[in-house]
Amino acid sequence: MAKDQLEQELAQLQGVYQYISEFLVRYSFQLIGAGIIFLLGLWLANKLAKLITRQFEKHKIDVTLGNFVSNLVRIIVIVMVVIIVMGKLGISITPMVAAIGAASLGAGLAIQGMLSNYAAGVTLIVTRPFVIGNTIEIKGINGIVKDIRLGATILINEDGEQISIPNKMIIGDVLHNSFDYRLVESQFTVSVEHDVEAVIALLNASLQQSELVSKQPDFQVGINNLTNVGIELGVRYFVKTSHYYHSKYQVNLALLHSLKQANISLACPIREIHLLS
Repeated sequence: MAKDQLEQELAQLQGVYQYISEFLVRYSFQLIGAGIIFLLGLWLANKLAKLITRQFEKHKIDVTLGNFVSNLVRIIVIVMVVIIVMGKLGISITPMVAAIGAASLGAGLAIQGMLSNYAAGVTLIVTRPFVIGNTIEIKGINGIVKDIRLGATILINEDGEQISIPNKMIIGDVLHNSFDYRLVESQFTVSVEHDVEAVIALLNASLQQSELVSKQPDFQVGINNLTNVGIELGVRYFVKTSHYYHSKYQVNLALLHSLKQANISLACPIREIHLLS
């Protein structure tokens, strides 16, 4: 009994060995050829991606767009190589394409939100309403663009906080791009007794002397409103986004010192209270 079982196992091993031998004899050249084609395809994909990246850098085109195009070309080349390799091995890709299509439909419904972010990311990379290093404001959120990914845009604020905004929230919404600077708006109310033109000239001179205030785009000072308390003056100037709050506080303090040195007081609301017995 044991001898018969041993002979049966040896026969099975011999059959497996014979099958592997016949497979290698019949398909060895196809396997080697497919492997060589696959390796050459990977090499070509990497070479093309690096070439595209260098060309984008040479012509000073946005780095985000360059990375996107180079990665897209790499993926397309690799997919084409895989199709060629499968054909070399005699594998029909038609059923596989149908299965991938059906699976993609189900996956697309399941990750619809993620896909919409990716679609919006492609739109941002192609249309380029902003680039890395710009200062943008979206839905009341300000920051310097650190990275533009397919799914989200990464911002950094003055405190070093990293803010991730889904790309679908950017597309189709109002977007403010102030590039390297951010706008500061302040109001000062002075008494009607003061010479308004002299006050405006004083504020202009203070802003002109400040190294924190951008001269391009230039600052603005003017009458913002006429109130029953006094004359409200509006001050608008740009500062570097990376030091927004620091610059804003320092400039506003310098403006206040300039007004005090010129004996110009800020108007305060006065209320008269009559006591009736």
